[in-house]
Amino acid sequence: MFARNVSVHLKPNSSEAFTRLIESETIPTLRKYQGFQGELTFLTPSGTEAVGISLWDKKENADAYAKDGYPEVMKNLNKFVEGAPKVQTYEVCNSTFHKIAATATAAARN
Repeated sequence: MFARNVSVHLKPNSSEAFTRLIESETIPTLRKYQGFQGELTFLTPSGTEAVGISLWDKKENADAYAKDGYPEVMKNLNKFVEGAPKVQTYEVCNSTFHKIAATATAAARN
């Protein structure tokens, strides 16, 4: 399993609209992509920073989304974002949310 971590700085007073757009547009877009497993979105209490973590079954599917879907998603979210998003991809080595998939990934490495 793989995770894409996207960190953004939000424009002032935009956290509620940002959150609504994640629910109404971003998550439905993610669901269209093969291998999508889930999305977690975090917001700081001040509402100025957000982190989105999307989970993917394979690196190839995460990469396909990064190439084809991510630009569309960010085009919609850019009205709430200041500066460039920071994007990192990780291999999931442990998860209580997706324990079976994380265990399968670890077994495949061995």
